[in-house]
Formats: sequence, C-alpha cells, structure tokens
Amino acid sequence: MINTVFDQDYLRDPHAAYARLRREAPVTLTATPQGVKVWLVTRYEDVKAAMTDPRISKDFTANPEVIKANELAGGDSSGAAAVTPDNMLFSDPPDHERLRRIVVKAFTAGRIRALRPRIEEISSGLLDLLEPEFDLLKDYAVALPAMVVGELLGVPEADWPKMIRLSSTTIEGSARDPREVVAAAEETLAYLGDLCAAKRADPAADDLISAMVRVHDEGGRMSQAELVDTAWLLLVAGHETTVHLIGNGMRALLTHPDQLALLRADPTLIPGAVEEFLRYDGPLSTSTLRFTTGPVTIGGTDIPAGELILVSLLSANRDSAQYEQPDRLDIGRAPSPHLAFGHGIHYCLGAPLARVEGEVAFSHLLRRFPAIELAVPADRLEWRPGMLMHGLTSLPVRVTADSR
Repeated sequence: MINTVFDQDYLRDPHAAYARLRREAPVTLTATPQGVKVWLVTRYEDVKAAMTDPRISKDFTANPEVIKANELAGGDSSGAAAVTPDNMLFSDPPDHERLRRIVVKAFTAGRIRALRPRIEEISSGLLDLLEPEFDLLKDYAVALPAMVVGELLGVPEADWPKMIRLSSTTIEGSARDPREVVAAAEETLAYLGDLCAAKRADPAADDLISAMVRVHDEGGRMSQAELVDTAWLLLVAGHETTVHLIGNGMRALLTHPDQLALLRADPTLIPGAVEEFLRYDGPLSTSTLRFTTGPVTIGGTDIPAGELILVSLLSANRDSAQYEQPDRLDIGRAPSPHLAFGHGIHYCLGAPLARVEGEVAFSHLLRRFPAIELAVPADRLEWRPGMLMHGLTSLPVRVTADSR
C-alpha cells in the first residue's frame, strides 16, 4: 500500500509530516508527485545505514531502466531520469573515487581559507546595494553563492542569471512539469558543453572547469560526458544548498529573538550556529535517488531488489532518538553529527565551502544590520515546492536606517 506523503500538508509543514512518519512508518512506500514509486527512510540511524549499504546503488548510468520500472500507472519518470547524469553523485566505486579525486583539490581546507577574503569582498559588495527593505533571499542569499561558485568554476558573470534559473528549475523537478525539467537539464548540459569547448581554446585560464578540461584532454581520466556532467553537479550543488542554508538560518534567527540576541552578543558562536541551522532546518529535505541492487532490510522493513530509495536528511536531523529536544533551535547546542551534507562516500564535497559562506553571511548580516526583522508575518512565508530542496521562495526583511 502506497502512503501519501508529498501533499499540501507536507509542503506547509514537512517537519510535522516527518515526525508522524518516524513514529508510525519510519520506512514507508510512497510516490513522488510525478507518480514514481519510492521507499522513504526517515529515522537517523536508518538514514545513515541506507547511505552506506553497498546493496544500495546510485549508478543510474549503468542501470537506466530502474527509474522507469518504478513508474506507476499514469506516472511520468522523465523528469527524474533527466537529473541523474554521469557524475560522481550518481556513481559507485570505483568510478566514484576516480571522479572525486579529480575535483577534490579545489575544496581542500587550504584552498577554502584562501577563498575567504574574496567571499568577504563579494558579501560586502552585495550588502552595500541593499535598500532598507529587501528580499534577503533574492537580493543576497541567491547572489552570494552564485558569484562564488561562478568564479570558482569559471562561468562568465553574464551567464550567472541564466544558470541560476536553469538550476532552480532542475532542482525543483518533483514540483514541476517533467517536460520543463528535461528542457532545463538539456539546456544546462548544452551550455556547459559549449563552455568546456571555450575553456579548451583558452588553456591558460585558472578555474575548476578549465582544470577538468585539461584532465580530460591530457590524461583520459574523464570522459566528455563525465566532464560536462561533473561541471553541472558542481554548479547546481555549489549554489542551491548554500542559498537555503543562509535563507533558512536567517528565518530561524528572526523567529527566535532569544537566539538572535545570543548570537549578536557573542559572534564567536557563529560557526556552531551554522551547524545548528544545518541540523534544525537544513537546505535538503531528501537526498537524491538511490536503488536497491538486491533485497535489503532497513529499519525492519524488507525492500526487494530494483526499488528506489529516498532518505530524508531533514527528518533524520529532527529525530529525538539522536537529539535532545530536536525541535528546539539552540545555537549553543553541543556539536552533533548532523546529516545535512549526507553521509558515507557521497558526503558533500563542497561542505567546507558552504560552511565558510554561511559563516561570512551571518557574520556580515548581523554586523551590518544591528536591527533587522521580518517585513511580513512569519506564517506568510512560503516554502518552495518539491521534495529535494527545503527552502523559502522569498524572505522579505526590514532594517532601520541607522543599522545601515
């Protein structure tokens, strides 16, 4: 029996929906809004287990039929299939290690430390442009990571708005017409293919896509499809998650004045606060799809081979079996191993960069604006549709004149 999860009640309050599932059906058979059958895993320990079980795969390139095979009558799996390209996110060992090694040097601790002054500069420039009332999401949280990842990858500044639009459409796949998702994915991959060709014609460029082009051309360790699809992954993942880390974190602070006052009084708490924002209202509701290559038992539930698996990171991070008072925002909470960046071999490669961007963003916003508040009632804020991303559609705020 298929349990309805991703409905209007879920969109209004996913935390309540996940709390019910953790109590009543922690591993449940449900369907995406487009009619694709999936098993949803919601408890912390079960989520960790599913993300490390070798019988649960992400290699859809080698198994392209598995998504279509789980399409219900009247369903349309084309949108889901369009966003599973040939990159390290959708690969298993040994291909996963090979592809990850090619890009990991761009995200070392030393490289991220070296990027911090530029991130600070971009943040300050964006804040200089803001009016006393502005949309913190659109005018700041979207722009900051777009500019950072655009420079890191080598995407021309004139193309950033288009890339933001296309990545948003692709990421919101479960809430959109599959034809829109397919068209956006195809346009993105075509653009990145052309960009890789342009980088090949300018071998002196010092950016991540240029470096990957050289790996492809000189060593043969990366196919053309892997080159383009890895650029797609870094572009989308490097932008969307950081946007909603900042947006969700500021919403949490603005609706918890005691925590906002505590953070203003002691800015050294900001790194820990970023971790709490990731746990409390992280940017990802679920992971991307996985599938079983053989029979698997998760949380006492038997799942046959060839079934699709979704793990809920948002739910795992509110599991009372793992956290004391999980629904309470506590920026002084003792360090906890949250799952906002995943777990296992697919742990987010860009997590160090997202953390630094978050630290810079919250530090700058609180220092620049000693008085900042929501410009609309909190219950009027709307969450984005879809299963993957957990983020707001907008975050209108107001600052007093003397706080600028």
